Amino acid sequence: MSAALLPAVAAKPSGAAADLLRIVTINEQIKRVVGVSFKINIMALNAIFLAKRAGTAALGFGVLSNELRVFSRDLRNCMEALTGLIHDCVNEVSISLRNGRQDRLLAEVGQAGAAAALLGRVLQQRAAERDGHVRRLAALRRQLKRALDDAFQMVELGGVLAKSAKIEAAYGQSFAPSLAQVSGEFDGIVEEIRGSLEALRRSPFFAAH
Repeated sequence: MSAALLPAVAAKPSGAAADLLRIVTINEQIKRVVGVSFKINIMALNAIFLAKRAGTAALGFGVLSNELRVFSRDLRNCMEALTGLIHDCVNEVSISLRNGRQDRLLAEVGQAGAAAALLGRVLQQRAAERDGHVRRLAALRRQLKRALDDAFQMVELGGVLAKSAKIEAAYGQSFAPSLAQVSGEFDGIVEEIRGSLEALRRSPFFAAH
């Protein structure tokens, strides 16, 4: 292999730097969803207490509040799993970036000396390794997208629970205004999470993959 061909082996663009920025953005959004899920848990505990005070008139509201508490726990667990996938993606992209820099340096060295043939073989081997990282990242990308889709479906269910709580609040007699306020807050927060996850599903990180 001639020295002139060495850069072609090392210069295959991967968009790794852009991917890294997109992954960081996704991770920040996931952190925000986790924070909001903690808020739902606290609100649900307060709602359960309020439903107990309201007595039999708010039994349905109490049941739904407990379900929303379970939802917040399941959502946190789901987000933790997503965070694990994000870390794996960051690792693969970081390796690709580091290897790309090293390959460019090797190619530049090869142009200057008689070791071009040897370096060419080294770069070919590294190119095969790079392709392996690309395949692993593609698999992680698909896993992350599926996990986001699952989380979105979970939040859709959370939205149904929140809207059902709004209906049940109307039967709370003298506690109805307080129950309605709490259920409205539930609904607003779940919609906020839904919007965040919908935006993540449209991330350029998943485009054309």
